[in-house]
Amino acid sequence: MKIILKKDVENLGKTGDVVSVKDGYARNYLIPKAYAIKATRSNMKIVDELQANVARKANKAETAAKNIAKKLQDISVTATVKVGEDDKLFGAVTTQIIAELVAEKGIELDKHNIILDEPIKELGVFDVSVKVGAGIKAEVKVWVVKE
Repeated sequence: MKIILKKDVENLGKTGDVVSVKDGYARNYLIPKAYAIKATRSNMKIVDELQANVARKANKAETAAKNIAKKLQDISVTATVKVGEDDKLFGAVTTQIIAELVAEKGIELDKHNIILDEPIKELGVFDVSVKVGAGIKAEVKVWVVKE
């Protein structure tokens, strides 16, 4: 059965794609869950409209992500931490702490979009990558200083 996807479906396709699937999969899962509609002539016209909307939304998301990335490039945040002997940190600077510091500068970030291989456990200046959306990444300068 040929169907038109109304939403992105993993391992099948993106919104607006016309794909062939088994009849039972379409009737019992995709169509009732509003992931797809049958590919008829009238519905094919809707596909063009869907694809135009998706393109517009993707363009807006990319523009917004570029603006946020530009703002993040200009930001540097300072994490003030307690240290012990030999400048060893008590604890670590995590993605949660970095997200809170960036939020104080006026940009809301999800801590899951901040890329750290492991928490920062030493003093210094670090460039931390942030996924801002639409496949765009930015760098935030994080200063870790002692109290």
